[in-house]
Amino acid sequence: MTTYRKLTEEEIDRSLFSKFRRRQVVTDCWRKIGGEWLIQEAPFIDEWSEEDYHTLVSCLRNTVRTGGLVLGAFHQGWLKGFVSVEAGLFGQEQEYLDLSSLHVSEEMRRAGIGRDLFRAAQQWAAGHGAKKLYISSHSAAETQSFYRAMGCVEAKEYHRGHVEQEPFDCQLECKVLP
Repeated sequence: MTTYRKLTEEEIDRSLFSKFRRRQVVTDCWRKIGGEWLIQEAPFIDEWSEEDYHTLVSCLRNTVRTGGLVLGAFHQGWLKGFVSVEAGLFGQEQEYLDLSSLHVSEEMRRAGIGRDLFRAAQQWAAGHGAKKLYISSHSAAETQSFYRAMGCVEAKEYHRGHVEQEPFDCQLECKVLP
């Protein structure tokens, strides 16, 4: 059975991720070419390094410190998924909150954890004044399939900072749940 709970700043450290495996074998990715989205073969393995985990811990602690959400999914007492939403509204109409991360450990994918975390993020965002979640998402075909299944569409308004930081990401949005 999987349980979900908000994480505190103090508990977010490298040891929290000791049984978490961020690994994704990617074959195809979505790319915007000439204004049109196309799938292209772009094989690689996306796996976090120790430096990536260090950065993640710092970012998630900051999210909690600044009033955002970090929600963990635990299976048999171990962190197996998490989602984070930043607290600051943005966009021309101040309608977006940034879903800054959503990850499920490799061996637990397709068990509904990602869906549960995404829905919880939508509810939290609605309670914090957002009309939409903004997602700068990995362009892997599998990742895009997940977000499309969750009701995400291409963002009407792109967040410049996200585009500059990750030019191959797909910029998405999704209405929040009331």
